[in-house]
Amino acid sequence: MASSNSLDQLVLASSNIGKLKELGQILETKNIQLIPQSELDVEDALETGLSFVENAILKARHACIETGLAAIADDSGLEVDALDGEPGIYSARYAGVTGADADQANNEKLLEALEQIPQDRRNARFQCVIVLLRHAKDPVPLICQGTWEGSILFQERGRNGFGYDPLFFVPTHNCASAELDALVKNQLSHRGQALQQLIARL
Repeated sequence: MASSNSLDQLVLASSNIGKLKELGQILETKNIQLIPQSELDVEDALETGLSFVENAILKARHACIETGLAAIADDSGLEVDALDGEPGIYSARYAGVTGADADQANNEKLLEALEQIPQDRRNARFQCVIVLLRHAKDPVPLICQGTWEGSILFQERGRNGFGYDPLFFVPTHNCASAELDALVKNQLSHRGQALQQLIARL
């Protein structure tokens, strides 16, 4: 088992393939190997927190306990102003569907919830909190946060990304997040912002 103080290998406390791809692309430029917890037979932690910060810490600590390695966890979601901040921390399970069909079900529920909302009231933002724990009892978790402002489209556009990306309009580039090149998205996104903070602080 690797030393829990080593940061050249990090366990990703998530089974989300999209997150693994995005985080891995950014961290590999810093020679940090990201190991998905599924490869180490670690199941997802229960997300019982009431904030992105709480859930990220819960997930990272669970991965540390199970593997003895340093762990990184991301908790992120979409806040829609017209829905009083929903789906928020429940973004991944908004429609109550799990597995391969979850993204489509969540997007359909969001469109339905906003059906009567005009364009000028569809403001939204992605939030991301990334937590790094050096070990399970780390008293000072490294916490980084990123916010990406935009709005919600009336229909899906683009094939890149995952989650709500096809519905999230990026005003600076006049397109959906799912229409952005991966490298561009990594520079702009909530997750990219939080990761760049993390890399700078490492």
